Amino acid sequence: MGKVKTFVIESIVVESFAAEGKCIAKHNGQVIFIEGSNVHPGDKVKLFVNNRKKNYAEANVLEILEYSPDRIEPFCKHFGVCGGCKWQHVPYEKQLELKFTQVSDQLKRIGKLDLPAIKPILGSAKTQFYRNKLEYTFSNSRWFTRDEINTDEAMSKNALGFHVPKRFEKVLPIEKCYHQADPSNDIRLTLRDFANANNYTYYDHIAHEGFLRNIMIRTSTTGDLMVMVQFAQDNKEDIKATMEHLHTSFPQITSLNYILNQKRNDTFFDLEVHTYYGKPYIEERMEDLTFRIGVKSFYQTNSEQAYELYKITRELADLTGNELVYDLYTGTGTIANFVAKKAKKVIGIEYVPEAIEDAKINSDVNELHNTTFYAGDMRKFLTNEFIAQHGKPDVVITDPPRAGMDEPVVRTLMEAAPKRIVYVSCNPATQARDLAILSEKYDISVVQPVDMFPHTHHVENVVRLDLKNTPNP
Repeated sequence: MGKVKTFVIESIVVESFAAEGKCIAKHNGQVIFIEGSNVHPGDKVKLFVNNRKKNYAEANVLEILEYSPDRIEPFCKHFGVCGGCKWQHVPYEKQLELKFTQVSDQLKRIGKLDLPAIKPILGSAKTQFYRNKLEYTFSNSRWFTRDEINTDEAMSKNALGFHVPKRFEKVLPIEKCYHQADPSNDIRLTLRDFANANNYTYYDHIAHEGFLRNIMIRTSTTGDLMVMVQFAQDNKEDIKATMEHLHTSFPQITSLNYILNQKRNDTFFDLEVHTYYGKPYIEERMEDLTFRIGVKSFYQTNSEQAYELYKITRELADLTGNELVYDLYTGTGTIANFVAKKAKKVIGIEYVPEAIEDAKINSDVNELHNTTFYAGDMRKFLTNEFIAQHGKPDVVITDPPRAGMDEPVVRTLMEAAPKRIVYVSCNPATQARDLAILSEKYDISVVQPVDMFPHTHHVENVVRLDLKNTPNP
């Protein structure tokens, strides 16, 4: 291969899947990581190697020469371009097997941990239409597929859909998305048709101009339906006409909102939400609990599987009603409120102040009086002084972001020495890193992978840790 950084491999067989949804092939003894969603082990492909390192190389697929017999037919016409469901061509049983292996490999390879037998991964009952939240982007810079480029048909450059991978300004128009149940697709397409009929401008993500910016649709198992539209121009009459059209076209919308966002990014947590019709929130239920979800609220996007995840978390916490529980990275307090009736007291800590306000509201709605929530940077907030003031936790539940816990937080936990820690993670790699530190003082007694997002490489993992030399209940 010499010192050439880029070159073409005319024909090579894909050998296996790798982490982060990539695939692996080997050429002249070197491992090649293959990007792209439309690849499967057993495929014979033509590759463009775009980045060669000392120990590995990276490549994109130029052409699939021969398909693997293990493939299945993707169900979405946008597969391979959208980038949202990279494993549609992989049988679901195989997806679960791959995710289980990912958890096992990362805990052993990164954490070098002494593990019990890992429990079988819990699959999702629904593999289509399982998401309760989707966001679509308006753009005046449409992504054209290869087939569209090769036609003579003139097409609008406007698009309402998803950003294509690695192109912030390019949006692929979506006809039908299999992520979210009806009437999600109808709402998006109706808004698109209304915008086109009235010549409303789509957002220009480079010049930062245009009227329509994006739309968010949230559903719940209670039947509630939320829609939020972001506008980038304060055209009051056009805003009113747009919202009224959505209201009359979809009377089942229970929370219809809009935001005026004239910033140079799409974040809206610092902006005012205007409720045009209905309540400013929708409601979700788990057992006898009600959770209010506002426009800015975080809530697990697979509601039914989130219930299974929280049941596992509560079971592994093994609460008797006498414990002081710390719920770290509590978000909107969903786990804290879910376990509160089994605990003496629950203290939730979260960085985002708005999320903490949601957590308090959800405690009030459910008449839970044994929860307390604090907003602050976990590294600065969870200190020995905080624990001395509020009490040493008997059980800690932690559900950090993908980056995992900061080492000072891990060290503080070890000093506090709760008898049990339940670690919920959306990234087994950073979880393994943290567990390696915790294993100095804790035994890992349970490992339970959970699939929250079918047709993606993402996997949740729940681990229970017990303080060493403490008998398990």
